[in-house]
Amino acid sequence: MYSDVATPHVGTQDEEAATYAKVAWRLLPFLFLCYVCAYLDRINVSFAKLQMAHDLGLSDAVYGLGAGIFFVGYLMFEVPSNLILLKVGARRWIARIMVTWGLISAGMLFVSGPTSFYILRFLLGVAEAGFIPAILLYLTYWFPNKRRSKVTALFLTGIPMSGVIGGPLSGWMMTHFAGLHGMAGWQWLFLLQGLPTVLMGVIAFFFLNDKVADAKWLSNSEKAIIQRDLSAEQQGQHLHSIKDGLTNPRVLLLSGIYFFFTMGLYGVSFWLPSLVKASGVTNPLDVGFLSSIPYAAAVVGMILISRSSDSTGERRWHLSLAGVLGAIGLCASVFFAHDTTLAMVALTIGTVGVMATISQFWVMPPAILSGGAAAAGIALVNSVGSISGVVSPYVIGYVQTAYGSTGTGVLGLAASLIIGSVLVFTVPAKLVNVSKSSRQG
Repeated sequence: MYSDVATPHVGTQDEEAATYAKVAWRLLPFLFLCYVCAYLDRINVSFAKLQMAHDLGLSDAVYGLGAGIFFVGYLMFEVPSNLILLKVGARRWIARIMVTWGLISAGMLFVSGPTSFYILRFLLGVAEAGFIPAILLYLTYWFPNKRRSKVTALFLTGIPMSGVIGGPLSGWMMTHFAGLHGMAGWQWLFLLQGLPTVLMGVIAFFFLNDKVADAKWLSNSEKAIIQRDLSAEQQGQHLHSIKDGLTNPRVLLLSGIYFFFTMGLYGVSFWLPSLVKASGVTNPLDVGFLSSIPYAAAVVGMILISRSSDSTGERRWHLSLAGVLGAIGLCASVFFAHDTTLAMVALTIGTVGVMATISQFWVMPPAILSGGAAAAGIALVNSVGSISGVVSPYVIGYVQTAYGSTGTGVLGLAASLIIGSVLVFTVPAKLVNVSKSSRQG
């Protein structure tokens, strides 16, 4: 991929830092906005539920299944999507994904009952399949492992930032537009948050470059610096083929670890508004604003943890301790469920930990995968993690329906974070940590 770039010199440390800063400022703001759109379109159903469930007579169990069925379609098409990306290029495929899922997300306004809810959520998963693995793979084309924790964290802050933006925005849309032109507030929510994704997909087609050699905004010396770092890194990686990415025990182990961490992620993502409401807040706009607080704290936490991880080169402890923090926060939120202030503090702590596990985890697979193995393996790991997107919201919804409380389900999510935090240490440190010489090189 990089052989057609000339290498006139390797560059000084200052030139290297300036090169990667230039790449980061070019790519990350746009990719971040794309991810905010992605996550808003994925979780806005949690805000729509506050009105939609009543309007359409959907039970918590129906909602939980509908929220989770998204991941069935997502799971089925995740690996094929990333393999197609290798053939047609990131620019075309990322654009295609965004346009189709934006249109389907906007189409959620036509939901009229459980069946249409299930069908559209499934199709949304099919359309979005491959987006996150595509971006994570795309970042490996531009940044070496020693710089990847911070870069990955900055990109994945799109998850909590979609909560910071999406909470108040969703609450405002549902309140302000309710009844306009005969449409409910939740219908306007899907329409107004789906169409911008289509626009971002069109822009992506013209804005992104498939590889370093195509980047006219980089000089030859800047391209050479990136090529040098990526080429040197690939020599030390062990897995390269598509078969390795799908069958190697290390990839399967990473998939299992990610499953347990995403149990906590999707529990927070799909049920945070309901947990806030359960603490005594009823107005949708107030729920939206309060839901944004944990996500805002998570943005700061993710960046600080990623900086520490890159500066030390240590990966496993940073990931494991984030999982433990998330579990503590979720458990405390159950204990203080009927005290809004204490429940918000606990949910904030839990959300910081949960979100940090995701950004820290995604530094690990690219450290041991490259080429076809990276395309297939990253997609496989994300697919297995997506299974928790089916399990997590449905379990909490079932518990809510059966026992009238989400507490037991939330405690189960905390347990899954602890399991993931323990399993992290089954991954050899030498495979994922960055040596001091590499960090200084």
